[in-house]
Amino acid sequence: MAVDEGRLMDLLGKFVGDMGATAAAGNVVVGHRLGLYAALAQGPATPEEFAGRTGCHPRYLTEWLRGQAAGGYVEYDAATGAFSMTEEQAFALTDPNGPVYLPGAFVLALAMLRSEPAITQAFRTGEGVGWHEHHEDLFIGTELFFRPGYLANLTTNWLPALDGVVDKLIDGAAVADIGCGLGASTVLLAQAYPRARLVGSDYHGPSIERARKAAAEAGVASRVGFEEASAQTFTGTGYDLVTSFDCLHDMGDPLGAAQHVRGALADDGTWMVVEPAAADRPEDNMNPVGRLYYSASTFLCVPNGLSQPGGYALGAQAGEAAIRQVATDAGFTRFRRAAETPFNHVYEIRP
Repeated sequence: MAVDEGRLMDLLGKFVGDMGATAAAGNVVVGHRLGLYAALAQGPATPEEFAGRTGCHPRYLTEWLRGQAAGGYVEYDAATGAFSMTEEQAFALTDPNGPVYLPGAFVLALAMLRSEPAITQAFRTGEGVGWHEHHEDLFIGTELFFRPGYLANLTTNWLPALDGVVDKLIDGAAVADIGCGLGASTVLLAQAYPRARLVGSDYHGPSIERARKAAAEAGVASRVGFEEASAQTFTGTGYDLVTSFDCLHDMGDPLGAAQHVRGALADDGTWMVVEPAAADRPEDNMNPVGRLYYSASTFLCVPNGLSQPGGYALGAQAGEAAIRQVATDAGFTRFRRAAETPFNHVYEIRP
């Protein structure tokens, strides 16, 4: 076997980076659960000082802080032995309710990886693994990962890009948020548009229970209802707006969902479909975002699609053409990409 040493070293370099990131994921989640990032953002501290600030053991904190500094998530001052955070690190790592919260992605990833034995077996059998079969941290991590993007873009970018939708929401639109999970998107819509009437739906019962609690805590429960129902069976008609956030590609029967949405919309209604950013050709997805989504899709999206009737397993990198085809086959006549971010494409679909 003729091995090119330079190419081998390049591969080993990729491996070290990947292995370091994999091992570091648990440490990020520890920082999330114990509030370590928020505590460090209060000011520089040595491990001993940080122990007094956090109530955690200094030896564990020493190793954690050094690893975080090696990964570029915190700063280290060799002269003083103190660790600190830049404004950018604090912005991205300390506030679960802010527009960026990176630890949420790691909560999601660790929960996803817990299902490795089931996914390995599914490779052999071709059977699916349903969303509901994963560890409960997956649902929490998914909200932690996606909610900041919705918070940053939903009312300032995505909805204004849709024709006439914001005016309807201001006037009191009827909205169905399908595949709502823990209700983050539904609650955000209710908070932004006090006259709107919303119903969130999801097939996962425990998520719906959490969504109802979230709505109550946010003070919008009087205007927001939740039901345990699939995207093919949610109730109600005459909706001015139907939304689906990062979930259509997960469904075993996205065509059935699209047809049901078509029947539930008012004649001048709009279906806003938020999907992972993806090109139509696989070679155009060979980039860091594509890698992230293909990897997650192997564990989550495709297995969930295969666990449900319908015959689809679109996956997280389905691309615009595949989503457009589903909408067209369901009887919609107008389809356009209305907005986008590095992680999402937003489609406006109308009868």
